[in-house]
Amino acid sequence: MQIPILDGIYTDNNSDFRTAYPVNLIPVPKGQGISAGYLRPAEGINHVADLPGVDRGGIVWRGEHYRVCGTKFVKISASGQVIEIGSVQSGGLCSFDYSFDYLAINAGDALYLYNGTLKQVTDSNLGAVHDVIWVDGYFMTSDSDNIVITELNNPFEVNPLKYGSSEVDPDPIVGLIKLRNEVYVLNRHTIEVFDNVGGEFFPFQRIDGAQTTKGALSKNTACVYMDAIAMLGGGRNEAITVYISSAGSAQKIATREVEQILSNYTESQLTKCLVESRQIDGHSWLYIHLPDQTLVYDSVASQTTGQPTWFILNSGGGYKARNMTHAHNRWFVGHTAEAKLGVLTDQSGEHWGEVVEWQFGTAIVYNESSGAIFHQLELVALTGRNAFNKETRIYTQYSVDGIEWSMPKFISAGKRGERTKRLVWFQQGYMQNWRIQRFTGTSAARLSIARLEAKVEPLGV
Repeated sequence: MQIPILDGIYTDNNSDFRTAYPVNLIPVPKGQGISAGYLRPAEGINHVADLPGVDRGGIVWRGEHYRVCGTKFVKISASGQVIEIGSVQSGGLCSFDYSFDYLAINAGDALYLYNGTLKQVTDSNLGAVHDVIWVDGYFMTSDSDNIVITELNNPFEVNPLKYGSSEVDPDPIVGLIKLRNEVYVLNRHTIEVFDNVGGEFFPFQRIDGAQTTKGALSKNTACVYMDAIAMLGGGRNEAITVYISSAGSAQKIATREVEQILSNYTESQLTKCLVESRQIDGHSWLYIHLPDQTLVYDSVASQTTGQPTWFILNSGGGYKARNMTHAHNRWFVGHTAEAKLGVLTDQSGEHWGEVVEWQFGTAIVYNESSGAIFHQLELVALTGRNAFNKETRIYTQYSVDGIEWSMPKFISAGKRGERTKRLVWFQQGYMQNWRIQRFTGTSAARLSIARLEAKVEPLGV
């Protein structure tokens, strides 16, 4: 019999069936003659360069790769050489955007413009800067209360008569996003959309029918995704979840399991998280970087399977990659806690040189309460692609209640080049009612797993 593996089941102490998403394995809904989908290894992270500080974000402008690291604004060459350009204000993650002439950097509460020379906008009318975008010739910034634009003919000047506001709901402004040349003002419980209509003072006017009654937690918890806005947030008197907002409506993409995971964190913790998107190799991924793990949603896979497809990335104590920037035909990432720059790679699964663990579970195997003997379990997989030319092990455990697990039993995953090796466990015990299986390995055992086949002898009549 075939046992489904793209996501599994476990239980908790609240007497609830929970979904076990694959960890460091990517679900791919692609038929290959063995199954309708498979799990492939997640990308590794290779170290490229040491930075002058912990990474705070990056952008590509005019074909060049720029980042803020600590208090330094730097340029990264194609070979990974770090060239310091200037200093910026300290703080959390930075915002970036660019016009035809300038690259804008919001670091801390300050705004900097770069066109070969880095210069801070010091006009006293600018106020504190919490986010920045460029739209229709203006650099637009926000604080918690106001929307501010720079002058068309001089981006270093601000006219206090040209302030705007987002006042449909008295919730604070948390960020700005430009989409289809419209300004989306992110508030804590709402999103308001503005369009440029001209005029002597603030030239942007609210589009009333485009308002969304869901908001984001912060500027870092929202991004452009699939021609819409994906965000971690919610409306008034609602629990925090994941939405995609477009054309005045918001669609929830978080599953019940994702919402249960989010409920384990405080709003203060989630406000400091990062949401970012990435499209590669037929996938369209949305990353929800939580303090101790990263949840990833795949829109393309979800459309193919007809149900939300999620998986988990973890380096051990959290996924140690942030601020993904596509430059020089590679995806550059910063380390979450150390002054390091890396690139994502499909050639290995290690994170910054450290071996990481992968895991996946199965759906419940049930024989109408009659029980069964498990004579054999076999993972049908692509073997022989190990990162190291040495033998590796993979483990399996089972549970009859979803909470407590048996002692792990291991087999060899083989060495590099053993591409016809079969992954089989014999004499795997029995079940009286139902059973869940779980499999664990490391990035050293680099496997794509297409199917779990079990030879089971039913008990009873």
